[in-house]
Amino acid sequence: MSAVLSSGLATPQAAEAFFTEQLKYRTDPADLAADLVAGASGIVVLDTRSVAHYQAAHIPGAISFPHRTINEESTRELDRSKVYICYCDGIGCNGSTWGAYKMAKLGFQVKELIGGIHWWQQDGLAVATGEQPGVLTEISIQCAC
Repeated sequence: MSAVLSSGLATPQAAEAFFTEQLKYRTDPADLAADLVAGASGIVVLDTRSVAHYQAAHIPGAISFPHRTINEESTRELDRSKVYICYCDGIGCNGSTWGAYKMAKLGFQVKELIGGIHWWQQDGLAVATGEQPGVLTEISIQCAC
């Protein structure tokens, strides 16, 4: 018996519904990079790591917003018409999950970046350093998918 098939299979309709839901909650570095280069105005990228980690390397255009500081008061001035993309170090870190959870709980539309800054850099995408957000002006590689 196949180990892969031993747990059963979802119907194609159930699989479609499941993956549709996943895509509502997450995005990947290639899609985010494409939006940043295109100047998409409806998104704001939040680096939910510590300020020190942000200053060492962050996604160009991201603002530093450590998840531990996200609350009603700290988000009061944020534009509720935007979609907030939260990221952290990567799959071994849940800072982006905490950030997205807190933002959603406060009534903001959110998505989580799959793989965080780790997968962003692994995909060969540029990073900014220091306190300024910076701007992503080009994508040096193309998505392989």
